[in-house]
Amino acid sequence: MKVVIQFTKSEELRALPIILRGSPGTILPNATYILEEKVVTELREAGIELTEVSRESSAPRLEGVGSGERI
Repeated sequence: MKVVIQFTKSEELRALPIILRGSPGTILPNATYILEEKVVTELREAGIELTEVSRESSAPRLEGVGSGERI
């Protein structure tokens, strides 16, 4: 599961070593990252403060279903 998180600038510097050795992620502006849940868990276990902005939805997707098609 992907998690969107945000750091303060000082916490971001502390978090970078863990982020860089963890799974691939996405870096966005304003110290915002999209990371795997296991990396976020590692950051919390290391005592790094972060704000969870969003989580990937676990709701079923309608991929492959055409517009107006019965499900």
